[in-house]
Amino acid sequence: MQEQMHIGKEKKGKTSEDCIFCKIVREEIPAAKIYEDNEIISFLDIAPANKGHCLVITREHYTTINGIPDELLGKVIVVVKKISRAISSALGSDGFNILMNNNKAAGQLVPHAHIHIIPRFNGDRLNLTWKHNTYGEGEIEEFKEKIKKFL
Repeated sequence: MQEQMHIGKEKKGKTSEDCIFCKIVREEIPAAKIYEDNEIISFLDIAPANKGHCLVITREHYTTINGIPDELLGKVIVVVKKISRAISSALGSDGFNILMNNNKAAGQLVPHAHIHIIPRFNGDRLNLTWKHNTYGEGEIEEFKEKIKKFL
């Protein structure tokens, strides 16, 4: 099966015993919740990039985006959009970033899939930039074909 490419071990299920976000879901630790329904919770990040930075998670434990069922993922992104609008209106922000780290190499610190919504303000101290890379002669075609084989 093509989906068996290396994406890390995907844990899923009701909740994980030692996951800090699952503990929030089970209300074992407090969180400043701003949204919740039967499948999704959103709460303010306790170490925000900017004030108003929040996280959107599924109640069920999935390690990365690759484990979230498509139907649920669709619901998650609709909630992300709703909360992004609310944050922008409430804080009068000049923009926002939507960000998701998947696996440790990408900067994921909590192994429970979560999407960051970070309000942005002109002149804020937050810097989300990277040094751009380039493809060598013919490389872009090679990468395109490699990736397409798994779609």
